[in-house]
Amino acid sequence: MAPTVLNSGDTAWMLASTALVLLMTPGLAFFYGGMVRTKSVLNMMMMSMITIGIVSVLWVIYGFEIAFGHSADSPWYGGFSFSGLGGMVNDFTNNGGEYPIPVLVFAAFQLMFAIITPALISGAIADRTKFTSWAVFVTIWVTVVYFPVAHWVFAFGHKVGDTVTGVGYLAAKGLEDFAGGTAVHINAGAAGLALAIVLGKRVGWRKESMRPHNLPLVMLGSGLLWFGWFGFNAGSALAANGIAGLALINTQVATAAALLGWIIVEKIRDGHPTSLGAASGAVAGLVAITPACAFVAPWAAVVIGLIAGALCAMAVGLKYKLGYDDSLDVVGVHLVGGLWGCASIGFFGASAVNSIGLDGIFYGGGVGLLGKQLFGAGVVLAYSFIMTLIIGFAIEKTIGFRVSRDAEVEGIDLNEHAESSYEFASSSRGGSFL
Repeated sequence: MAPTVLNSGDTAWMLASTALVLLMTPGLAFFYGGMVRTKSVLNMMMMSMITIGIVSVLWVIYGFEIAFGHSADSPWYGGFSFSGLGGMVNDFTNNGGEYPIPVLVFAAFQLMFAIITPALISGAIADRTKFTSWAVFVTIWVTVVYFPVAHWVFAFGHKVGDTVTGVGYLAAKGLEDFAGGTAVHINAGAAGLALAIVLGKRVGWRKESMRPHNLPLVMLGSGLLWFGWFGFNAGSALAANGIAGLALINTQVATAAALLGWIIVEKIRDGHPTSLGAASGAVAGLVAITPACAFVAPWAAVVIGLIAGALCAMAVGLKYKLGYDDSLDVVGVHLVGGLWGCASIGFFGASAVNSIGLDGIFYGGGVGLLGKQLFGAGVVLAYSFIMTLIIGFAIEKTIGFRVSRDAEVEGIDLNEHAESSYEFASSSRGGSFL
């Protein structure tokens, strides 16, 4: 067999995709930062920024090995070599087959997924979380939840000749998740629900106005997420090829349809479409199409997005009926959108557009694929929810997870960071700053 030769075009696309996915986390910080009240903006954004720092370091030390190592030959984890990614400079990616891109580029790309997943959780517990406790949570959660789940879903094994070893548990079961509907969004959504239960409701919830303080920031964040998501989905092809093109167009049209679906629901229900609804609808579409983006035709992506926008617009009200305070609708958008996106493959999956995928119900494939999708979604949801409850309650009972009532009322930015997002003080000479 001829040796693998570096493909510079594929490598360049993966380097660009990696940068695009990293941009999503600052985009998320703007999106969440605009949705909270003025006194919580910096803390909200810092929860995303500290996640970049923590997860990047852990990924090099042991995270990549747990998720994609193959020394353990286990369906549950990759290995614990603590290699620090040493000795991989000249290696090519081998994940169920050898790809002509450096393994360090693959590792960097997957790192960005590991970063944004815990950052998504932070929206569920906005306004009331100790910053140090959040950092401890991220460290533990990615170690015992994200890294193993990434192996279950994304590890397609190490191929040597005709032998493939170390395939992840859910990948071996036939779960189709192209870019992270289970490992990222269902995982984060379930964890967000668990932490919202652990920390309890914000002071004044449902009694005081907690409307977004800066909708232009929300729109900016949504736009950055949309832009970066092309790397998230199309980059998961690991090549600049037709599958990447399919994922890219499906990402665009599903997101656009979901935006429309959300604001249509708002217009019918509330009498007017809102900018917050448009931004949230776009994110709902991005979430839903993520697992399906390379397994469905573009017409199906439009349907998936339209349903996602309408479904999530209605789902965000569940917190009022069930009594949990999910501050920024992580459950309504990421958990519900992720579940729908994962299940949608069972209906719209088409081997005609991607030969590695199976046919769903609407293409004559029966209910087998839908069953695999629901099983995979259920496993990740249950594991993430239970483990997060355990981690959350352990932190709350030891170092404390929630700020004091006084600190929450005064403002978490001042109490946790000694800073304010907006400075309104007048100059000492009696004038004002312009």
